[in-house]
Amino acid sequence: MRVPTAIAVTSTDLVLPAPDRHTPGAAVLHPPDQLDLEGALAETSALLERHGHLVAIVPNWLPPTTVQRLHTVRAILETDRIALLGIDLPPLATALLVRQLRQLSVCDFSPGVIASAARLLSHYIYAGALLGSVARLDRVPVGLKAHARSWSPNAQFAVLAHPTPHLARLGGGSGAHGPGALPPGPAFATHLTFARGQLASEWVAAELAPAWQVQGIMENPLPAGSPGWWGTAKLVEFAAGIPDPSVLYQLVASVRREECRWCGFELIGDRCGFCAAPLAAPLAAPPPATAPASTARFGP
Repeated sequence: MRVPTAIAVTSTDLVLPAPDRHTPGAAVLHPPDQLDLEGALAETSALLERHGHLVAIVPNWLPPTTVQRLHTVRAILETDRIALLGIDLPPLATALLVRQLRQLSVCDFSPGVIASAARLLSHYIYAGALLGSVARLDRVPVGLKAHARSWSPNAQFAVLAHPTPHLARLGGGSGAHGPGALPPGPAFATHLTFARGQLASEWVAAELAPAWQVQGIMENPLPAGSPGWWGTAKLVEFAAGIPDPSVLYQLVASVRREECRWCGFELIGDRCGFCAAPLAAPLAAPPPATAPASTARFGP
């Protein structure tokens, strides 16, 4: 029986509940403040022995010590069977992407295809939040007027961080302020996941979900990294993505597969998920141009 490629994260709050009994869980690689290097090596070695390959999600908001630990473990084990995938998504959207990779891990894709599929799937995730303040938000462009309005009592802002930044102020209560208050939604079927921080609002479930015509909605606990990412604890974070594993499978399977010229893994897209080598070798720099003899000298 084929053992699925292990999908790993660095905290349990990035592991959303499985949507069905076929979707496996995710492995948790404990950070340095929870496990010493010897324990981390044993933990990773056991995963490789059981699954053969490991695809670890490395969000760009992780502490540098955690990222360094992951690279150190891979270097000491001297293995090419660990993929460290850099991800530029908010925390809840990262957890959603992890769940999609878990769904794909039981399909007949090779570890290289699963690893490189993360970049493809991230393009189809819509990630945002309802915020009580944008004064400390530095992940999305914020104008001076929005900064000033952050100090108003009961101010709320609808923010979309991915795939296209969008920010609009909401009016009193849950009503939208202006025609552009609702973030533009996906043009394909999605399921919406949201998580509450210290902001009491039903706007995401009551207004955003119907406007986006989502197929379903589910609430989960807020990831620990969300307040830091969004610059405030007064938020309701949300992320919409493709829920159907058959659609995810078709999406990945429709992309041409290549072989990495460096490590030999299969890949889709333009970069290997395991060694990060680009699909095509970089073009050599052209030789410096030499001016013709008649124009090489300058002067009268």
